[in-house]
Amino acid sequence: MESAICEEPKGWCLQVILAGVLGSPISHSLSPLLHKTAYELLGIEGSYSAFEVQSGQLRHFLNNEGSALNNVSLTMPLKEEALSIADSVSDLAQQIQSGNTLSKKEGLWSLTSTDVAGFTFALESHNRNAMGDVLIIGAGATARAVIAACDGVSRSVSVINRNPDREIAIRNSAPHFVVDFISWGTSIDFNKYDLVVNTTPGETAALFVDQVTATSATFFEVLYNPWPTLLLSKWRESGGYGIDGLDLLIHQAISQIEIFTSSSIDRVSVAKMLRLVGEKALG
Repeated sequence: MESAICEEPKGWCLQVILAGVLGSPISHSLSPLLHKTAYELLGIEGSYSAFEVQSGQLRHFLNNEGSALNNVSLTMPLKEEALSIADSVSDLAQQIQSGNTLSKKEGLWSLTSTDVAGFTFALESHNRNAMGDVLIIGAGATARAVIAACDGVSRSVSVINRNPDREIAIRNSAPHFVVDFISWGTSIDFNKYDLVVNTTPGETAALFVDQVTATSATFFEVLYNPWPTLLLSKWRESGGYGIDGLDLLIHQAISQIEIFTSSSIDRVSVAKMLRLVGEKALG
């Protein structure tokens, strides 16, 4: 099913995209809406669906129900599992021990991550950067992507961590500086930082809400569900600048589409359209 199509006005020739997002839970995912909207906007022939795939089931799914797919987006809890099933793994995915993008060529799966680029582009879309002092809440796969984006860029990075076992992977994700770890539950002075990033799921970080006061720092919430989170709402109410997870989702998706199509995309115009569609869906 790998027929080629050419879109002369856009200057690209590509195979039909048969893609989907895999994870669990997956019913809330906006990825199908965003990808389908982008495909229509860009004149890409393809399909994109959501598939419920639980931990430990990735290889079985790709060999059976998902055998027709040639491109895959991964979310929790599959980003680390993908390392063991991919035929090749990019240096970046190896560095952060996580991948969110599988692409199949000649029957072989290659794995990489667009979370790092997605985070950086999302910041840039708000005229922000990670050059100052950065605080990351959480130490999972998304946190490793964020810290990789900060590596060699930020003045300092601190990580609020609930699980000491994750410290080695965090350090390996940022080989160019020493990471400062802060115990979970420690009282935080957010005004010490230029950028604060929450990477924890659900409302886990809500315990920090009462510690938010008037601040000039930027807060980046990687989640778009819940929309918005309690911490992001409090940050904005306190006069701080807040970026939500929809921007991260959009920009990592655009980077995925560039991989799927082996083409460059007008990121600014596509991101603007996807933002409108995403906001409408989230209400």
